[in-house]
Amino acid sequence: MSKPLFFISCPIDTYSGYGARSRDLVRAIIQLDKYNVQIIPQMWGNTPWNFINDNPEWEFLNKHLWAQPQLPKQPEIWMQITIPSEFQPIGKYNIGVTAGIETTVSPGDWIEGCNRMNLVLTSSEHSKKTFLDTVMHKVDQRTNQPIGEAKIEKPIEVLFEGANIEIYKPLNKVDSFPELNDIKEKFAFLFVGHWINGDLGEDRKNVGLLIKMFYEIFKNKKDKPALILKTSQMGSSYLDRDDILKKISLIKKTINSKDLPNVYVLHGEFSDIEMNELYNHSKIKTMINLTKGEGYGRPLLEFSLTKKPIITTNWSGHTDFLNPEFNTMLPGTLTNVHPSAANQWLLKESQWFSVDLGHAGTVIKDMFEDYKKYIDGAKRQAHKSKTEFSWDKMKDKVDELFIKYIPEFPKQVELKLPTLKKIELPKLQKVEK
Repeated sequence: MSKPLFFISCPIDTYSGYGARSRDLVRAIIQLDKYNVQIIPQMWGNTPWNFINDNPEWEFLNKHLWAQPQLPKQPEIWMQITIPSEFQPIGKYNIGVTAGIETTVSPGDWIEGCNRMNLVLTSSEHSKKTFLDTVMHKVDQRTNQPIGEAKIEKPIEVLFEGANIEIYKPLNKVDSFPELNDIKEKFAFLFVGHWINGDLGEDRKNVGLLIKMFYEIFKNKKDKPALILKTSQMGSSYLDRDDILKKISLIKKTINSKDLPNVYVLHGEFSDIEMNELYNHSKIKTMINLTKGEGYGRPLLEFSLTKKPIITTNWSGHTDFLNPEFNTMLPGTLTNVHPSAANQWLLKESQWFSVDLGHAGTVIKDMFEDYKKYIDGAKRQAHKSKTEFSWDKMKDKVDELFIKYIPEFPKQVELKLPTLKKIELPKLQKVEK
C-alpha cells in the first residue's frame, strides 16, 4: 500500500536558521515513516549553500531530494518552510511553516499567505499571538474606501524547535578552542547571533548596544571579563568579518577611556559539535542576548543545555522555554521599530522590546562578581530544556498535529481477483468405425 506523497519546499541545504529548522523538521517527518517524503531545496537570502554534503550525518537527505523540474503529480501533502508571503497551495493539503515575526504586527501579505494554506505551524506562542492579533484593513485601490479586513482564518499551531540533546549537553572534556585558550581572561560573556541593520540600540539583536554597555560597565576596572561575539552580518566572508571589526572600533571610540575590556569576534560557520564545544569551554561562563525580539531563539535553548546561566530579555519567542525563575530575564518596554531597522517585514508602525539599561547593567556586573549564585537556576533550566524541548519531543508534537489535522486520503488498492478452480474438461473418446 503506497504512502501519501509529501513534498516539502524549504532551504534545507543552507547555512541558516531556517535551514536548521528545515533539517530537523524534515528528519522528524521522515522518521515518522508514514509518508513518501520528497524535498525541493530552496535558497535562503545570501546565506551559504551545500550544508548537506559538508556535514556527512545529514547525507541521508540526498535520497529524498527532488531534482526534476516538475512534480510527478499533485502531492497529497505540500509543505513550505519559509516566510508566509511565499506560501502557495500546491497539494491536496497544504502546510505553511514559519518562525513568524519578532515584533507585534505581521505584514499584511503574511496574513494573506497564511490564509492560502490549510494549516500554519509557527515556532512560538509569541509568533502565534502576533499572527492572531494582526488585523489589516483592506482599501479599494481605485476609490480608497475600506472594503474589509484581513486576519488569520486558518488553523495556526505552535511547533517548537527541538534541541538535539545528543549533541547539546555538558562535556567532561572541554577547552578544545585554541582561540579561547590564548585569551588572558578567565571569564567571558558569550553572544551568538546575527548583527543586522539598525542604528546603535536599534538592531534586532541589540549587538551594538551590548558592546557599548560592556565597555561602559567594565572600563577602568582592575579585573575585567571578556565579551565574545559569535556573529556575522550575512555570511562568512572576510569582508563581512572586517565590517564587523570596524563597527566595534567605532563603538569603542565613543567610550571615554583607554582602559577597556576586550571584545573578541568568532566568525565563520561552526558545526553543531563545535558550537557545543564552544558553549562548554571553561572560559565561557554565561550567554547574554539583549534581543529586541525572537521568533524562537534557538541558540538560547541549545546553550541552556550546558547548565550555564543566561541573561536575556523577558519578551518574545524564547520565553516559551526559558523559565524566569531559573534565568535572568531583563525587564523593559515596548517601543516602535526604528526606521534604521525597519523593512518590508519589520514594520516601523510595529513594536518590539527595549531593555531597561540600568537593570541590565546591574545584572551584568553582578553575574561577573557573584557568578556562583546563578548556577543552581542554570541547572534547573537545563533539566527543563532537556525534558520538555528536545528534538524527540518535537517529533512527537509533529505526529500529534498531523494526526489531528491531515485528512485521510483515498488509497490505491491492488485489485485481487478470486482464485478460480481449474476446470477439468472431459477427454474426447475415439470412435471406432
